[in-house]
Amino acid sequence: MRALDRKLLRDLWRIKSQGLAIALVIASGVAMCIMMLVCFESLRATQQTYYQRYRFADVFAGLKRAPLSLAERIAAIPGVERVATRVVFDVTLDIEGLSEPATGRLISIPVPHRETLDDVAVLSGRYPEPGRPDEVLVSQGFALARAAGPGDTVAAVVNGRRRELEIVGVALSPEYVYTIRPGDLMPDDSRFALFWMDERALAAAFDMEGGFNDVTLKLAPGAEEREVIASLDRLLEPYGGLGAVPRSLQVSHWWLEDQLRQLKDMGLIVPIIFLAVAAFLLSVVMSRIVTVQRPQIAALKALGYSNYEIARHYALSAVAVALLGVAIGVAAGSWLATGMMGIMNEFFRFPFLVYRFSPTVLLGAALVSLAAALLGSASAVRRAVSLPPAEAMRPEPPASYSRTWLERAGLTSWLSQPARMVLRNLRRRPGRALTSIAGIAASASILIVGLFMIGAMDEMLDVQFNVVQRQDLTVTFVQPVSGRALHEIERLPGVMASESMRSVPVRLRHGHRSRQAAITGLAAGSRLQRVIDSSEAPVDLPPEGIVLSATLAEKLEIEAGDDLTVEVLEGARPVRKVRVTALVDEYMGMSVYMEIGALRRLMGEGESLSGAFLEVDPARAEELYDRLKALPRVAGVAVRSAMIESFDKSVKQFIGSTIFFNVLFAAIIAFGVVYNTARISLSERARELASLRVLGFTRAEISSILLGELALLTLLAVPVGLVLGYGFAALAVTAWETEIYRIPLVVSSQVYAASAITVIVAATVSALVVRRRLDRLNLVEALKTRE
Repeated sequence: MRALDRKLLRDLWRIKSQGLAIALVIASGVAMCIMMLVCFESLRATQQTYYQRYRFADVFAGLKRAPLSLAERIAAIPGVERVATRVVFDVTLDIEGLSEPATGRLISIPVPHRETLDDVAVLSGRYPEPGRPDEVLVSQGFALARAAGPGDTVAAVVNGRRRELEIVGVALSPEYVYTIRPGDLMPDDSRFALFWMDERALAAAFDMEGGFNDVTLKLAPGAEEREVIASLDRLLEPYGGLGAVPRSLQVSHWWLEDQLRQLKDMGLIVPIIFLAVAAFLLSVVMSRIVTVQRPQIAALKALGYSNYEIARHYALSAVAVALLGVAIGVAAGSWLATGMMGIMNEFFRFPFLVYRFSPTVLLGAALVSLAAALLGSASAVRRAVSLPPAEAMRPEPPASYSRTWLERAGLTSWLSQPARMVLRNLRRRPGRALTSIAGIAASASILIVGLFMIGAMDEMLDVQFNVVQRQDLTVTFVQPVSGRALHEIERLPGVMASESMRSVPVRLRHGHRSRQAAITGLAAGSRLQRVIDSSEAPVDLPPEGIVLSATLAEKLEIEAGDDLTVEVLEGARPVRKVRVTALVDEYMGMSVYMEIGALRRLMGEGESLSGAFLEVDPARAEELYDRLKALPRVAGVAVRSAMIESFDKSVKQFIGSTIFFNVLFAAIIAFGVVYNTARISLSERARELASLRVLGFTRAEISSILLGELALLTLLAVPVGLVLGYGFAALAVTAWETEIYRIPLVVSSQVYAASAITVIVAATVSALVVRRRLDRLNLVEALKTRE
């Protein structure tokens, strides 16, 4: 082993605790990167394999009813490689142990099994057999939520008749990786089930023999998606087509793609903060090593070592620390990635998981970490190389101390001798003080970004379910019904108040942009379901015109006062120009509103409605649920309390794991910055502190000089970190905004307090570790140190 290599090992051993603290900061960044990107790549590989193996379609369309013979004309559209026609209906479920009605979606499948688009993966049990019309496969999420499986039965109201569906297997489909009930904001597996049923039995149950009401397409390579969709819409229009959508807008796929994008972004952006802090710490530590080893550098140069060899020697110190951090980070990140994938699989259901650890991710994380280490040590290495041997043999000039501005202002009497020493030392090295403050502030800002999500989600929940949706129940009908249905609903037991609702599927066009949506028609002055503005004040729907959410308006590039082309996708399918009268900011969804009378005039229809909002007497809710389960015209019942429970459970579970990692890694940053600052300060001032002990200062007094400096830096850093955290939270809100939800920027005082306390606790722990070393300071050795 070369002499410089042995010296390198000895140097690393001397700074082992500081090196380990820096390595842990690097490891935190690498672990975050590995966790997010490995999870991203694994889920992407799982998605692609699943889609290919079970033939996930490229185009999806619903309609009222078409003859099976139409499938041949659809298959003849240029660019269409394969066509699958189905029967799909939503039904009301009566589940044992659940008082309110649940919703089931019946999807036809060929029996006996043959390969088809959006095929099912049977996880347990068996496939339905011919001649057994009540046999079904059930979705895995519902089976787990309700502890249901092969041999169990579920009661469903199928086309007005109660039937006992016999579960023979548990399955998944690529079409429903993310399973959410229409109208819900978050998935609720306990109240929404998918059932795959013999196509002949399902068609017979809904009088759909020889017909279909749902079609999916697989496109040939190079096919023009827009042209295929336009041709399909023209074919389906006479049969009540609801408008075809590409895979990119299919609900399940869209949610999955959005989550994958966020994972990738976080895996690339967040580690930069950790590596920046690590680069700063290495800069400080390496600068101190070069300062202490000036005579050694002079001797090495005098003995003939080249500048390259000396530069390599000190650069390798930083590289060794970085490699240790990379090793720890890769191991931790790989382990965390498996846990993260398990959490993700609670929201996105796959029949299998493909774990993929790309060498590119490992190489990228290692190279970026090494680059940060070399960048952090560059200044110290440059000093070592440029130091002339004759000058290096002399000790570094003593620091220049002077009175601080507090002392010049005449406040000396207010400051003790240790306090003046603390202030003067900070004034002597303002650059180091500022970078220490920046490092500690970074840890506080990371905590803000993680913790503010809890308050933001609570705000979303409160606004959505206490200000906007104030009804207890939302009842939807299988098809639009006459206004008399509302009077029938009002006479049901427990109904205290009701409001009608009309929902119409449309395609909105503005210039070259278009979007499929549903116009919600609400009664003027609606009290149970309201439209609100950014100040949460109710917005009165005008007697004419249309109101859009700001998110949808941005997608369509339209403003209030512009005309919007509305193509209705049901009934007589009118096409009208409608004036956009207002834009509203909403946290969830891309909504379109009209006054219900204006919507009916647009449709050219009478007093029809698609559903009703109900205020219910809690004492009679059970009785009302029983009556609603028996009504054949009712397609679904959404219970406000159940939606709140589902939203709270789903969001808090995912965010809870994210917050844990944020707190852990932010604490590591705070500990690393404070510990290294304290160790460097102790190394530089050991002789000074030992002299003070000899002069009669107690251990507590010399500790107050060193630790007081750390306390002051931490107290100065915390407010800076809180301000930075608010800024980072604002950036996060913008980055995480999607078409489905918009996170409010709400940072509560509790979040600020929790962030500050966490940083202070981490700093206190590191200070206590240094205090322990200070208590064991060898006075003789410290006083023999050469100035």
